[in-house]
Amino acid sequence: MTNTLLKVTGLKVAYGGIQAVKGVDFEVREGELVSLIGSNGAGKTTTMKAITGSLPINDGDIEYLGKSIRGQGPWDLVRQGLAMVPEGRGVFARMSITENLQMGAYIRDDKAGILQDIDKVFSIFPRLKERRDQLAGTMSGGEQQMLAMGRALMSRPKVLLLDEPSMGLSPIMVDKIFEVVRDVSAQGVTVLLVEQNASRALSIADRGYVMESGIVTMTGDAKTMLKDPKVRAAYLGE
Repeated sequence: MTNTLLKVTGLKVAYGGIQAVKGVDFEVREGELVSLIGSNGAGKTTTMKAITGSLPINDGDIEYLGKSIRGQGPWDLVRQGLAMVPEGRGVFARMSITENLQMGAYIRDDKAGILQDIDKVFSIFPRLKERRDQLAGTMSGGEQQMLAMGRALMSRPKVLLLDEPSMGLSPIMVDKIFEVVRDVSAQGVTVLLVEQNASRALSIADRGYVMESGIVTMTGDAKTMLKDPKVRAAYLGE
C-alpha cells in the first residue's frame, strides 16, 4: 500500500469572524498528483495556509509523514520537505532570478548540489535562464510563477503545494505551467494542486477533491470526476 504523506482530518479554520473551513478531510499519498478544486471563496487557499502553518487551525489535525504538524511554522515544514508556491507567487522582487533560486535552497549547504539544481530549474524554464540576472520584480506574471515554482523545487521537496498557479496568466503560460506541474509529478514529487481551473487541474491529476463553502463535497478518481455531470455543470460551465 502506498504511504500517505499528508493527511488532513476534521480541519476547521476561522479568521475575520468567518468559519472558512468547516471540517475538511483529505489525504495525499506518495507519488500522487491530487487536485483540490472549487470556486472562489470555497476555502481552498485557507486550507493550504493552514497546512503550511500560515494560519492557526481551530480544530482537527494535519499529519505529515505520519506525525502531527499542527502549530509548526512554514520554515520548519520546508526543512521537513513540505514546500508551497503561494497564490500571488511571492517572489523577492528586488533580487535577481538566480538569487531567488538560491533563497529557495537556504536550508541546504551542499553547494555543488545547489548549482546542479539551479541548472535543472533553468532546463525546465529556459526563459528564466535567459534572464538569470534580471530583477524578479520586473518580470511578467507568468515568468514570476515559473520562478516561484523553481524556487520551491530548490528545497528538494517531498510534497509540493501549489496554490492557484494559473491565476491571471495568459492561455499560453497556463499551458506551460500545467505541463511543468505534470512533469514535476512524473519525476516523483508528490503534488497537491489547488486550482480554480477545474478541467485543467483534473486532466493532469490522479485524484480530485471538490470543495464548496468550506467542506469537501465530492472526491474520486480525477478522470472519472472530469466526466461527472455534476462537476461539469458546476465547474466546467456545461
